[in-house]
This record gives sequence, C-alpha cells and structure tokens, in this order.
Amino acid sequence: MTGLPADAQAAGAVLTRLQLLVTRRLDGLLQGDYLGLLPGPGSEPGESREYRAGDDVRRMDWPVTARTTVPHVRQTEADRELETWLAVDLSASLSFGTAGRLKRDLVLAAAAALTHLTVRGGNRVGALVASGAGIRRLPARPGRRAAQGLLRAVVGTEATPGRVDLGGLVDQLSRPRRRRGLAVLISDFLAPPEQWERPVRRLSVRHDVLAIEVVDPRELALVDVGVLELVDPETGAVHEVQTASRGLRDRYARAAAQQRARIAAALRRSGAAQLRLRTDSDWLADIVRFVAARRHALSSGAARGDRPTEDSGREVR
Repeated sequence: MTGLPADAQAAGAVLTRLQLLVTRRLDGLLQGDYLGLLPGPGSEPGESREYRAGDDVRRMDWPVTARTTVPHVRQTEADRELETWLAVDLSASLSFGTAGRLKRDLVLAAAAALTHLTVRGGNRVGALVASGAGIRRLPARPGRRAAQGLLRAVVGTEATPGRVDLGGLVDQLSRPRRRRGLAVLISDFLAPPEQWERPVRRLSVRHDVLAIEVVDPRELALVDVGVLELVDPETGAVHEVQTASRGLRDRYARAAAQQRARIAAALRRSGAAQLRLRTDSDWLADIVRFVAARRHALSSGAARGDRPTEDSGREVR
C-alpha cells in the first residue's frame, strides 16, 4: 500500500508517465543559450543596430536614428531568469476525445512539457487552473520539486459542469503586475473570440504569450456513422445529428473551418504565438517542431507582433 488516496495515486501515475515521455524525447533537445521556451527579446537594454525588415517598430531607437538619419532599433539582452505562468482551461468541454485520448489529456501533457522546458536555471513556474468550479491560483516557485507539485495539483483538478470565463482567466494573468515573462494559455478556445481577444492583447503588451489550442478531429469534420447523439458536457444539452447527410457534413466542416480561422485571426491580432495540438497527432513532435521554428524565427529577427501560426496536426479528409 502506498498510503495515498486513490485520486492522488492516479495523479502520480499520470505524472510519472508524462515525465518519462517528456524527459526521454525533449531533454536536451531544445536547450540553448536561452533558459525559456520562447526566447523573447528580453527586458535589459543592449546595443543599437540598423533597422531590418520585420523588426518590431516599438523597439525603434529614435535618438540614434535622429543622429545618424538611418533607422535604428534598440536590441535587448535576453533575461536569464524567466517567470512562466500557465493558464490551464479544464472546463467540461475538454472531457472529449475520439482519437485515443481526451482533449483534457492533451492539456495536461502540454502543461507538463511546458513546465519541464521552462523550470530550469532558477526559472519559476506558476499556474491558474480553471474549471466549472472556479479558478485556482498556484504560486510561481523555482525548482523541479515545486514544478512537480504544481503539475500534481493540475492533474488532480476535477472536471465539473459549467463554463469557464476564458477572458477572466487571461485577465488574472496580468494581476498583480509582474516582470516580463512567458504566459501560456492552454485551451480549446471554444468561447467566442470577443470574450478573450482583448485580454490576450493586453497581456501580450508586456509578456510573451503562447496560445496552445487543443483540438479533436471530430471538431473539424464528421464521418458517416448514421444518427449520432451529441451531449454538450458544459450544459448537458442533447442533440441528435444525422451524419449520413453529405450536405450536413459539408456544412459542419465549413463552419468548423471558419471557427478555427476566427480563433487563429484573433490570436494573431492579439500578438500571441499559436500552437495547435490534436488528439490524433504526436503532440511531443508537434511541440518540438514548433519550438524549433520559433527559435529560428526569433533568432532571424522576426517581429514579436508578427508571430506565425503553427498547425502541426494532420488535415482531416
């Protein structure tokens, strides 16, 4: 006997599996000169250099530009210690999955990977965990033991009925005001963009923001399985859908594509980097590709506000 409650034992088993996966495939693979996941421009002022296409105009060095009559930007030194905050959406809509895992499983896996990648070198990791029961704040602390405790609390959060105010969750990341760091939003982003776009934009003014969108293939396209009974996990509403109708499946796919396009556009306007993880893809490989692409783009001088959208998942035919 372990002496632990059953739910604590289950959480420990989940974390052990995630830790082994992440350590074996990510440990040392993405480490470099920066201690964080996304090496942003930093906050310490450095030297000036001539402006290049794609540079962030907010970093223009106007005194040097005036003296030389050539546009210059002020470079900044990368912060050597990073504070990362995870905003983890564990609303009831995440308790859905048709490809071998639930979206909730993918949320927990992404949280574990991000924590593993950012906790080194004295970096601190904290989290806000939202469910139908409300929002729980887990303070940012350094060290692997604290990180494991944080992940254990995230894994142990029960899925409860009710909707999560995604905009309110993002707003809480800005309070209290803290030094520049990394903010990671992990959600399926099913709430209308007008509810969360403005809070994300405010957050990205001061912090590097990474939005991890969790998607199941059946949210993008339906297959012909006859009459399908669908239950909204957040409200309990039940709908019967005749999936044998080709017209209905086509309308569903178009509406789903438009919805995901609106999400991507809202995140892009907000200045957030976007990573889409799917329940039918290799999520660790998707994270590796995304981080490698981001580091290459940032090292090439890409503007902070012009972040590419990463959709590593396979298309549903």
